[in-house]
Amino acid sequence: MNTHKLSRSLFGAVALFALVFSSAQLACVQPAQQAGGAPGGGKKTGPVRIGLSMDTLKEERWQRDRDLFVARAKELGAEVLVQSANGDDKAQVQQSENLLTQGVDVLVVIPHNGEVAATIVASAKAKGVPVLSYDRLIRSSEPALYVSFDNEKVGELQAKYLLDRAPKGNYVLIGGAPTDNNALLFRKGQMNVLQPAIDRGDIKVVSDQWAKDWLASEALRICEDALTKSNRDVQAVVASNDATAGGAVSALETAGVAGKVLVSGQDADLAGLQRIVAGTQSMTVYKPVHLLARKAAEAAVALARGEQVDAPARINNGKVDVPSILLEPLVVDKANIDDTVVKDGYQKREAIYQNAAAGQGAK
Repeated sequence: MNTHKLSRSLFGAVALFALVFSSAQLACVQPAQQAGGAPGGGKKTGPVRIGLSMDTLKEERWQRDRDLFVARAKELGAEVLVQSANGDDKAQVQQSENLLTQGVDVLVVIPHNGEVAATIVASAKAKGVPVLSYDRLIRSSEPALYVSFDNEKVGELQAKYLLDRAPKGNYVLIGGAPTDNNALLFRKGQMNVLQPAIDRGDIKVVSDQWAKDWLASEALRICEDALTKSNRDVQAVVASNDATAGGAVSALETAGVAGKVLVSGQDADLAGLQRIVAGTQSMTVYKPVHLLARKAAEAAVALARGEQVDAPARINNGKVDVPSILLEPLVVDKANIDDTVVKDGYQKREAIYQNAAAGQGAK
């Protein structure tokens, strides 16, 4: 018998087993290994208390997230304490400290500023409380888990939709809040699609700016300036969400070109869907919030109880590869509104079509 070959085969088999085993382990957030959680300990029994620190509740979308998250957490026997910072970094840090003082078992954070929120993670970690980064990634820190959508793909879907319909011409890019890591990911995805067309000379970016705090008023100003600069020669506006799309559409209406210029969006807000059926906004990216809120609530309860959470993805936040659960976004336009947001119960059909011309919404 060739013992040298046998030992090499045995070593290879052991190495392969170790690799497979370690990969399987990495796909789960281990209670004793959570970056933002306690360094060990057994599972928690009894009621769970969740702290939910929100950037804002001014937009319809975030009110929906809150309601869905709280409802699912309550179904699982958890209590949820909610705080909203209204876009104020200092207030969000203070509110998170208050939630930690109230003895929450896990802290769920929707950060206004992904960098500033790193201090929240550090404070929670010092108290042995895991942090779940909800929808927006907290940067330069060690959160236990990130639950969101594939946000780079969101940007790709937006840009591809417009480029397929306007393969040549002038483009306006309106990004979201530069403090929001998702806004950066949306832009990365958009440029994945647009850059080859730019390099070929097929399209020209006549304006590329960011809307502070995702404000429609900022998008309005950006689009007005772009229309003036281009003498109203614009074929597409890559607006990163429905609020910025609304600002852009207002500028287009004033210029008399609404409905003639393609406009993207995101979040499937009621106002955005109403603009889609009216023909002034081309599309939105629908992120089924009920799935996000449900998954995040379930993960938060599991983290609080010291249980494993299956997190197959890893997203680098500038410091660590954060265990992540990423859901799939969907394109919604006039053709599939009924089969997506209406079918899911996300928006009511009569509300979407209430401002449409008579007969437009009838089947």
